[in-house]
Amino acid sequence: MALDFLAGCAGGVAGVLVGHPFDTVKVRLQVQSLEKPQYRGTLHCFQSIVKQESVLGLYKGLGSPLTGLTFINALVFGVQGNTLRALGHDSPLNQFLAGAAAGAIQCVICCPMELAKTRLQLQDASPARTYRGSLDCLAQIYRHEGLRGVNRGMVSTLLRETPSFGVYFLTYDVLTRALCCEPGDRLLVPKLLLAGGTSGITSWLSTYPMDVVKSRLQADGLRGAPRYRGIVDCVRQSYRAEGWRVFTRGLASTLLRAFPVNAATFATVTVVLSYARGEEAGPEGEAVPPAAGPTLAQPSSL
Repeated sequence: MALDFLAGCAGGVAGVLVGHPFDTVKVRLQVQSLEKPQYRGTLHCFQSIVKQESVLGLYKGLGSPLTGLTFINALVFGVQGNTLRALGHDSPLNQFLAGAAAGAIQCVICCPMELAKTRLQLQDASPARTYRGSLDCLAQIYRHEGLRGVNRGMVSTLLRETPSFGVYFLTYDVLTRALCCEPGDRLLVPKLLLAGGTSGITSWLSTYPMDVVKSRLQADGLRGAPRYRGIVDCVRQSYRAEGWRVFTRGLASTLLRAFPVNAATFATVTVVLSYARGEEAGPEGEAVPPAAGPTLAQPSSL
């Protein structure tokens, strides 16, 4: 149990390091002004950030997801496993329900973490920065807005994470069964990478419009007076101003990020388990790669 937790944490760290630049681009595209857009698309956003802020600009807000990663992994794996056992048997439907339960519970950490990440990603590169880091960001928000401010976007995060994690675990379960992912299979690792990467993409597609709403609500008021009174008002104003395409803004960078993030996560989990278990020998003396269980694909960050 402790070994699986350790491997999941290591895989999650690898996923964050690989995927964070794409997440920064996604957030910048999601919240930029329609009247005066700063970026023409995903590639232009990447190039602009690197040119104006260096490569480190792509990693703004990195501390927040890394800080919350251990706790999120503990909640997700613990809740998902216990829920699955409580439901009685392993089936695709129960995988969805267990994943949804895990997604809902981890919002307690995920929401403040993503709030700090979003604020830091949108912060100017000038010396007179508002926030010095993730903890300072949350401390300032709490000082000025209280607990409600720290949990801004909680409902939209819940509406995103609950079905997203359900879809993730369901897709992963279906694909690993279809691909016959069994210990001893020479293609086990590529199969797990394919299953994990595809699951990440599927889960993002299932709830992406809500992610746009969440980002807008968490960034609201950062550059001017607050515009939105809540989720419905944000959806209404966004659609009225920009049409339905606003709810797909940043989707390209998100999907580009989803597969490699999950690939890095699963590869790291497999390597950690292999070394930790000492490449346990199979019945014929051959090393049997450990079968990695469902793992996080960067909250949702999936």
